[in-house]
Amino acid sequence: MILKLASSITAQPFLQSLIYGAICSTIILSVCALCVMSLIFLERKVSAWMQSRLGPNRVGPRGLLQMVADGIKLIRKEDIVHDQAMKFLFNLAPCIAVAAPFAAFATIPFSENVQVVDFELGIVYVFALTGFSILGILIAGYASVNRYSLLGALRATAQMISYEIPMIIALLGVLCFTETLSLRETVIYQQTNGWNILYAPISFIIFFIAATAECNRAPFDLVEAESELVAGFHTEYAGIKFAMFFFGEYVAMMLACSITVILFLGGWLAPFGFLPFAVGSILYTVWGLFWFVSKVAFLLFVMMWFRWTFPRLRIDQLMVFCWKVLIPFSMVNLLIMAVLSTFIKG
Repeated sequence: MILKLASSITAQPFLQSLIYGAICSTIILSVCALCVMSLIFLERKVSAWMQSRLGPNRVGPRGLLQMVADGIKLIRKEDIVHDQAMKFLFNLAPCIAVAAPFAAFATIPFSENVQVVDFELGIVYVFALTGFSILGILIAGYASVNRYSLLGALRATAQMISYEIPMIIALLGVLCFTETLSLRETVIYQQTNGWNILYAPISFIIFFIAATAECNRAPFDLVEAESELVAGFHTEYAGIKFAMFFFGEYVAMMLACSITVILFLGGWLAPFGFLPFAVGSILYTVWGLFWFVSKVAFLLFVMMWFRWTFPRLRIDQLMVFCWKVLIPFSMVNLLIMAVLSTFIKG
């Protein structure tokens, strides 16, 4: 529909692509902003529920406008950059932290007909951008010229690079069955063969744990351990730039859960093959979108549950858990998946 709108505006293919990209980017950015505001509110409510508190309940009915008030507060705060900071890199870092996970949503199939572009190498594209987001954190720590920021950035770099290894190895176990790098084709494969979590439950567990660590979420939030590093890599940031790092973290969470849903939980497919609407209809698209969002919301709740249940690991425990537990288990699991897929497919 958006492509038809772009075609009606101009006949030039290049301009059509620009208009299509601009409209899709605006929609994704707007939806992500609303989702991030909702997630922050829900996380504060979930943490309050787990700790027998009320949570935000002052601004608006039942505190629903608290996130709007916090956003206005951060935007109005003074943008402070100390004299010794590398100003260009200091300003560039939050932009990279937001842009990398945001751009990855371009290839996410939210439903059968809801996808900006279907790359044949969509999985490679997503993981390349998630790896690129490490640069934003590293640049932020380096450009701040602050020992705590630099230590937090180095921790983040070591953590994110390390946990990408078991995550990708777990992904290879899924590829043994699907034999495609297209996210859309991965969901279509599960439509006829069942959800991948049934064949690869260990891959699902390893992938989700590693994805949680990739997002720097507790209990893996060593990069901003307040008792050790003040606020980690964003110690020197304030106002809108601090909000951009916060925004990027929650967008990365949504991206990680979306990829997990696509790879293991059938994407937009309903459980048990339940299909009340004709394939290709608008209602079928809405039906698929509902199930995709529901699955992502459940995984986001699990991430919040992790944060407010498990204690933060030490840096040595964090790295030992990755290199001595997750990576060996993921390699053994990959061998089992390869043998199992060969046996099933004959």
